[in-house]
Amino acid sequence: MGLNLEQKQAVVAEVAAKLAGAQAVIVAEYRGLDVGRVTQLRARARKSGLYLRVLKNTLARRAVKGTPFESLSDQLVGPLMYGIAADPVAGAKVLSEFARENERFVIRGGAMPGNRMSDKDVKALALLPSREQLLARLVGTLQAPMAKLVRTMNEVPARFARTLAAYRDSKEKAAA
Repeated sequence: MGLNLEQKQAVVAEVAAKLAGAQAVIVAEYRGLDVGRVTQLRARARKSGLYLRVLKNTLARRAVKGTPFESLSDQLVGPLMYGIAADPVAGAKVLSEFARENERFVIRGGAMPGNRMSDKDVKALALLPSREQLLARLVGTLQAPMAKLVRTMNEVPARFARTLAAYRDSKEKAAA
């Protein structure tokens, strides 16, 4: 049984609301996957903050209309699953990893605000480090000069203390 008009409008509104806060939309064909595997994918997606939805393509076209993802409308053909991600790298990683494990799950492409992506672009996006990894690298890079300065400044009194200890030891040996 199909959806009535109000239900369709509610679905389009829900997806459009998710698209408003999204940084990427990834489209994948799921033909031939069993329910168990799709459930595994949904669990992984939930952990990484990826919103997964299977929609009729006409409803998806209506949802992306007027958003930065409108260029995606041409790719909406066939049985598709839509992954809407606030973190584009995390979403691409989840779907690309699942596609590697399941040959029937095929990434067809995607979009970032204003940019359309091919399946190769999505896979390349999945190879990038995550946001947390990039932030950790940035903090390490910013912290390195300060840590080196502290070590250098600490070396002057430490060297002075070692020089005094060596001088004291040489006086004690000379006295003995």
